[in-house]
Amino acid sequence: MAAFESALKLLNDPLNQIGLASVAVLILLIVVFVASFGNLKFSLSFGETIHSYSRFIYGCFLKPHTGDASGNQQDALESFYKAQASVYDATRQRLLHGREDMLGLVAAQLKYRRETGALVRKPVFERLGWKNVKVLCQDARSFRLEDHEELGSGRNSPTSITQTKYGLQESSSSSGADIITMSYSLSMIPEFYPVIDSIPSFLAPTGIIGVADFYVQSRADYQSRNYTGGDIDRHCNWGSRVFWRGWFDIDRVSLEAARRDYLEYKFGTIISVNARNHFCGVRIPYYIWIGCPKETGSSGTKLAELDAAATESPYLSALDLQRKSLEEARKSTSVDIHSKAYESAIVNLAASLPLPASWYQSHHWRIYYDNSLPKHKQFNSEYIYAFTWEDARADARILKIQEDDVILAVTSAGDNALSYALQQPKRIHAVDLNPAQNHLLELKIAAFTALGYSDIWKLFGEGKHEQFRSLLVEKLSPHMSSLAFQFWLHNGERTFVRRGLYYTGGSRHALNLVKWLFRLLGLTQEVERLCAARTLNEQREIWQKSIRRVLLSRILSWTIVGNERWLWKALGVPPAQREMIEHDYLRQSGISENSESEILPTAQRGIRSGRAIWEYMVNTLDPLVNTTLVSDDNHYYLLCLQGCYSRRCHPDYLTPKAHTKLSRPNAFDGLRIHTDEMNEVIARMTPSTLTIAVLMDSMDWMDPKSSAAEEQIQKLHRALKVGGRVLIRSSGLSPWYVKKFEEGGFVAKRVAARFPGSCIDRVNMYASTWLFTKVPEVSREMPEVSMVDSHGSLEKLNI
Repeated sequence: MAAFESALKLLNDPLNQIGLASVAVLILLIVVFVASFGNLKFSLSFGETIHSYSRFIYGCFLKPHTGDASGNQQDALESFYKAQASVYDATRQRLLHGREDMLGLVAAQLKYRRETGALVRKPVFERLGWKNVKVLCQDARSFRLEDHEELGSGRNSPTSITQTKYGLQESSSSSGADIITMSYSLSMIPEFYPVIDSIPSFLAPTGIIGVADFYVQSRADYQSRNYTGGDIDRHCNWGSRVFWRGWFDIDRVSLEAARRDYLEYKFGTIISVNARNHFCGVRIPYYIWIGCPKETGSSGTKLAELDAAATESPYLSALDLQRKSLEEARKSTSVDIHSKAYESAIVNLAASLPLPASWYQSHHWRIYYDNSLPKHKQFNSEYIYAFTWEDARADARILKIQEDDVILAVTSAGDNALSYALQQPKRIHAVDLNPAQNHLLELKIAAFTALGYSDIWKLFGEGKHEQFRSLLVEKLSPHMSSLAFQFWLHNGERTFVRRGLYYTGGSRHALNLVKWLFRLLGLTQEVERLCAARTLNEQREIWQKSIRRVLLSRILSWTIVGNERWLWKALGVPPAQREMIEHDYLRQSGISENSESEILPTAQRGIRSGRAIWEYMVNTLDPLVNTTLVSDDNHYYLLCLQGCYSRRCHPDYLTPKAHTKLSRPNAFDGLRIHTDEMNEVIARMTPSTLTIAVLMDSMDWMDPKSSAAEEQIQKLHRALKVGGRVLIRSSGLSPWYVKKFEEGGFVAKRVAARFPGSCIDRVNMYASTWLFTKVPEVSREMPEVSMVDSHGSLEKLNI
């Protein structure tokens, strides 16, 4: 009893309580760290694990590391690492995320440009038996490559561009390092300015810089910059900035934003990534940055070439013919037209800033855009369409694309752009205001450029690929813009590993609803039978007996599909297009809109919309089932029913033959991806250069009471050559804007019209297809409308 009372007295002592609490915290830290690293690839016994993390905790949190008390950073670092050098690899695999990704990105960039090696620590060299490696221990500020390597002998690197006021003068120097990497080291260098300043002196003109490090930063620091390569997850909140800056400062690791900012100022950004390391229940911010000399790609010739490619200016024709200089091309036109990308580049060069990251990409498919604008952010980093809903075969039949055609088209999911590319026109301009839609097209182009057919099929045929992240980092990254890479690094695993490509985006709501309904009503097997039907008779029987009564249920149409918000979010049908459907329904029913309003009370007018949508769906699906075999030749509906394509039924661009054509070098050199309004892109096109504009159903979205349609038609007339054509699909049989085209200098021709029981293409979703042809001025006095009411079978249409 006396011993128990004595123990209680000891526990009541505050000093003893602090000691016990410290021991408990230390044990907890050891347990947490061991649990966090429990899945390491290293074959460590339990005892070795305890020993490793005990030394790590002691070295990081308990041991003072002031070196020899001189305050020298090198001595402090030696003291810091000496106590844990033997367990460094075992403890840093989870703490220092991003190192492998950074090296993978650098290697991918270099593989695309040239073959070389990378520097790692000396013990690794010795273990691997490498002989051609030098390990140096010296102040990075005073390092000079020429002290250790013979430069300038036997190298034939491309000529670089050195910096003048505008970065336009060229130099013949071509020696230097091919790769420079800094893995969690920049934050440990007190005087980082001279170190960063010295890098250009020993970096080759075509060299690559890779950095991975911790950071904290507020959006107020970078939001006005257009050269950072994107800002997904870059912002750190106030609490995170204060905590991590103070925490790392204990170990002499500085996380102030100036280090990364100066790096981005001194060099051009190729790829930038912001991420969080989920470590022991906390999220530590880190970044990966891949860059190059900022003068790369900023010569006057290069700027003019890329600008011309975005605007179809005469200089591009001069490049094609290889006979005109830049000055001659400028003199050949009185209108000085430039892209927004060119204008932003000139502003940056005048201020001695790096160019926007899009200028430093390996390919210049993607035209620069300001991703901070509200018009781009309204989409919340999500695409609406994971697949395209227009029949590419019908487009080919109507347009008859030739090798000298210059095509302007809505990007959507990018499927039709790839179909056009198979026909090898001179140029394709893909336009979409939603950045994510263009990110999807970029991914497809990069995949065809870098991957074999089996990977292409997994990604876009099946919609899933378990190795997507490694493909993205190691193979696709050199062929993507920084913004697109950021997007897919953050969304790729959810898209291609967990959900599947075609169950993402706004269109996923429609697919998920149909899938859920079939499962709820026990029709899943019937859907599988329909997707496997080998004859039209078998398909019709399955449709009539089971599936039709669900998809074409009046209750479903009136309550869900007829809901305005659901139509927009799931199917991408805006209110203006819905009104066109309702208008045609009333007209075909012999009821005027005014009389309908008088017949139905205000509370019941919504029923009219449900009826109209139901009739529209009946006219869409019934003829389709009767005339096209889903399992063999209608990949549009096969995808909707089973969430992926089959080896028998898929888009033309997913055939092995198409892969051979699209994977050739320079297959996409004629492609330009614009992230902007259609009107903005058309307005910057050189007059009389376009030959084809494919606007899908975009004009259905416009308000008939606004002047948007007239403005777009005027700009199209200016950009198109005489004889140039505009292809438009509409949910209305006679859309209101036909008359606007006639008044604007076009001849209108309805090349397909859908009436009850007819099928105009394999999608059959639109009521009509129109072709508007630009005519000479003298032919504009008496425009006439030619309507070809195509409502026969697909065989008669030769689709």
